[in-house]
Amino acid sequence: MTGGGSRLSIAVSGASGLVGRPLGERLRRAGHRVLRLVRQEPAGPDDIRFEPETGGLDAARLEGLDAVIHLAGENIAAGRWSAERRRRIRESRVRGTALVAGALAGLARRPRVLVNASAIGYYGDRGEEILDEQSGPGAGFLPETCVAWEEATAAAERAGLRVVKLRIGVVLAAEGGALARMVPLFRAGLGGALGRGQQFMSWISREDLLRVIERALSDEGLSGPINAVAPTPVRNVAFTRVLARVLGRPALFPAPAAAIRLLLGEMGQDLLLASARVVPRRLEQAGFRHQHPDLESALRSELHLVSG
Repeated sequence: MTGGGSRLSIAVSGASGLVGRPLGERLRRAGHRVLRLVRQEPAGPDDIRFEPETGGLDAARLEGLDAVIHLAGENIAAGRWSAERRRRIRESRVRGTALVAGALAGLARRPRVLVNASAIGYYGDRGEEILDEQSGPGAGFLPETCVAWEEATAAAERAGLRVVKLRIGVVLAAEGGALARMVPLFRAGLGGALGRGQQFMSWISREDLLRVIERALSDEGLSGPINAVAPTPVRNVAFTRVLARVLGRPALFPAPAAAIRLLLGEMGQDLLLASARVVPRRLEQAGFRHQHPDLESALRSELHLVSG
């Protein structure tokens, strides 16, 4: 769909975020028109006002588009999870997705595909279990949120759109997300494993995530849940060792699990200590080849460091 020289019109929510911003730039370089679903006052003709809290969306502006990529949602790692924070995290995803899906379903000329973000939080804390798209959801706040998030696309599916639900892992990017918070500590020699470090981390380089989204736009055979992760999930202690080696620093200061739970509560348990050993089975079956299948090459690329 993105190839063959055709110029597509694609709407993107979360367009100023860690993934949405470079995605928009990438699509524009490929010659496509990118419209942004924005919460603030539209700044130009390619901005569309999007207000999930009030149900505000100018659906007529979506008429005749080729695709919609819905990435927007409240940052789950911005602070300790109070009852209000949990509500905002859930509603920003579920209500926002339902608003987009419902608007698309009501159009006379609908896009062919909706690529909707989800997360590997769907699987919950599963220890050593290898998880693919056939695995059921876990228990707790994040799995319940992800299930409702994915179900919120139902109106678009019933209307005949091809809906791709990307269950995204930890995105490695130098200027944002988990990696950006870790690098200063590791550069200062203060990095270390989280708890015992035996929990699995399922990650993906940002470059590969952008390529997965492009593939989801173009591959008519992809629909439903797709695990957007690298093929090599690693234990936290291994992640720690590789990041320290890439930065040329020691990793001598583990963070005790009890301290993480005390400081961050449920958020610390679910985001830092839970284990999710997720594999990209459906991407592999579709012949997708990761540019960064191993952690060290991904980190060196994202941090712009050459091999020593």
